[in-house]
Amino acid sequence: MIRTMLKYTFLVLFFGLFCIACKQESVTSNVKTEKGAKPNIIVIMADDLGFSDLGCYGGEIETPNLDRLAMNGVRSNSFYNTSRCCPTRASFLTGLYPHQAGLGRMTMDAGLPGYRGSLQENTVTIAEVLKDAGYQTGMTGKWHVSETVDLGGEKQLKWLAHQESNGAFSDVASYPTSRGFDKYYGNIWGVVDYFDPFSLVNGTKEVKEVPKDYYHTNAIGDTAVAYVNQFSKKKDPFFLYVAHCAPHWPLQAPEDAIEKYLKVYEKGWKSIRKERYDRLIAKGIIPAETSEMPEFMFPEFDWENNPNKEWDARAMAVHAAMVDLLDQSVGKLLDALEETGEMDNTMILFLSDNGASSERPSKYGPGFDRAGNTRDGKEVNFPVNKDSLPGPQTTLSGIGPQWAHTANTPFRYYKAKVYEGGINTPFIAYWPNGGLKNGTVISAPAHVSDVMATCIDVAQATYPEEYKGNKITPTPGKSIIPILRGIETKGTQENFFWEHFGSNAIRNGDWKLVKLGNDSPWELYDLSKDRTEIHNVAKEHPEVVENLEKEWLVEAKAYNAIPAPK
Repeated sequence: MIRTMLKYTFLVLFFGLFCIACKQESVTSNVKTEKGAKPNIIVIMADDLGFSDLGCYGGEIETPNLDRLAMNGVRSNSFYNTSRCCPTRASFLTGLYPHQAGLGRMTMDAGLPGYRGSLQENTVTIAEVLKDAGYQTGMTGKWHVSETVDLGGEKQLKWLAHQESNGAFSDVASYPTSRGFDKYYGNIWGVVDYFDPFSLVNGTKEVKEVPKDYYHTNAIGDTAVAYVNQFSKKKDPFFLYVAHCAPHWPLQAPEDAIEKYLKVYEKGWKSIRKERYDRLIAKGIIPAETSEMPEFMFPEFDWENNPNKEWDARAMAVHAAMVDLLDQSVGKLLDALEETGEMDNTMILFLSDNGASSERPSKYGPGFDRAGNTRDGKEVNFPVNKDSLPGPQTTLSGIGPQWAHTANTPFRYYKAKVYEGGINTPFIAYWPNGGLKNGTVISAPAHVSDVMATCIDVAQATYPEEYKGNKITPTPGKSIIPILRGIETKGTQENFFWEHFGSNAIRNGDWKLVKLGNDSPWELYDLSKDRTEIHNVAKEHPEVVENLEKEWLVEAKAYNAIPAPK
């Protein structure tokens, strides 16, 4: 492992690339730290992390480093994402709702304003704004906001398996180093083989080979450390975006990391759910009086009679190992901040792009972003019938809906749905010099589109009306600093809006209107009394349903969610 880190750090230092963004006028200070200096800002984003996966959110997975940030910072039980990877990342990067940025669905162009599949010219990124405010900027990990194309058939599969080159992985003008980041190492596309990632670049240069014992989560973490070490040598503050792929499928991790969890999940879905729920209550993450645990969503599945116990227990063990390794990478980053003297004046935000995923990618088979073979020609198994254990490079699988429901305890549903299980992310804010109300759990709702405004706030910057000759769409986001300091108890936005493949919702105050799909009826929940969305009160409050549906339509039109692709 040490040899890998040394080789990898050399790779990062050797290929580090820089880009220069145009300058804009500086602005006045909005937030003062205890030292009065501009803080460094680090945003760490996990991928498909369940609401209760972390130890500090009631999980059994060992996450001491994130737990440390949580115990000495602020946690939220009402911080929202957009329910899917690329829309959330677009919203975070631009401070807009994803449809406004052109990424209402995935990274394919549907020819409609809200669904272009990449960041549009009406957007400015958080890196571009902070760079012009004097920040050094770096990113490592998953980009996933550039348009991607399917070459089709054998040509696509050879490209995915590193057996054929087809040039840039997307338009280079859409890469991170073209959108305000001085430095970038990571994957342009969304899905990766963790042992040999597709679409891997350093700056704009394709990384054609990786060391034999490469593991992508470790590489992302080691890059973040290398960037901190480099940035800390200059007086200017830095902004670092650490965009992990873990624990997104495929379920892949080194065997020694998996072994720690092999026995943990032998008790099954319901037992793990109950234990997590009890710890969520005990830790004060959710209030017992408003957060009844829903019935298991899959009553037809009984663990004791489950013929696939071994496979299912191991699948969740691999998921846990992936989260564990992510946390270890955070530990290395915290060590680097301590060693460089940057810790106290650094604001760290941690979140997930959506809830745990119910996807069974084995059913998809090879294609688009799923290689059928490894670089050296080994066949990749897609265990539809759970006949090939997950973990190694040669198996492509996910945890499935039962474990996803469990990972999102206490909520229902999962990624791509806009019930709380799909959109409520564990969120941690840590900033020693920031005057945060440390040790608290906050319930005031906020949204990933608020992160841009928050970073601009603490960086003493401004959100521009124009950038590089383009008119910029105003951000609906608001700074969450007053909430994190315990000054404000209301939500950041009047309405929180969702639309994703027809799964729609709007939250206004404590009322939430939500539907599973376009053809589904609207459901209404009073989150002040029913945090876990069990008791649909639409029939009791038809006037609320009518008003919120009208509000949803207004927002949908304003945000380019209408028209939506068929």
